[in-house]
Amino acid sequence: MSDMTDAKRRLVERLKRVDSATAGELAAAFALTDTAVRQHLESLQELGLVRRLEGSANGRGRPAARWQLTAESWSMFPDRHGDLTVDLLDSIRTELGDAALDRLIESRSRRQAEQYRTLVGSGSVAVRVRRLADQRTIEGYLAEVIRDGDDVLLIEHHCPICSAASSCQSLCRAEMEVFRTALGADISVTREQHVLSGDQRCAYRITAA
Repeated sequence: MSDMTDAKRRLVERLKRVDSATAGELAAAFALTDTAVRQHLESLQELGLVRRLEGSANGRGRPAARWQLTAESWSMFPDRHGDLTVDLLDSIRTELGDAALDRLIESRSRRQAEQYRTLVGSGSVAVRVRRLADQRTIEGYLAEVIRDGDDVLLIEHHCPICSAASSCQSLCRAEMEVFRTALGADISVTREQHVLSGDQRCAYRITAA
């Protein structure tokens, strides 16, 4: 984040260590003025990283507001879930074998396809692909739909499971079947670009079968 200064980052890290804090408490911790801290907190609030909690009345005067991190702030801290996923896939392959890993992926793919199928519903090819793209964007794929003559292109500009897919390419193969099942038997899906093949994105050409 371009607006994330060292001072703001220190405030975020401090709030990570406590449940909540007032501007005065944060100012004392970093030898800053209350005004400077409030300005930083208001900027962090605009970024969606902190929220303001109204303080409880305790004696005279207006209770001091407390500040707390939001779930959006978690992205600023190390996240090893990708490494954990790769380690789990490797452990399953080592302990149970490739066949067992393939069965697990197939089971997951069936559940995912059923979920997508319910979300996609009926309608034209473009309508169904748009609904699928909306769901994929929610999941972090930055999906986009482009018309190309009679065809529709589903383009995914980001792969949030790239580390896992690099370790286990069965995930990518299963994904193709998930799309075909979700979009319906009257639709053909062909992958034209693939991140793991060196492309910048994954792209799928979708046509009426």
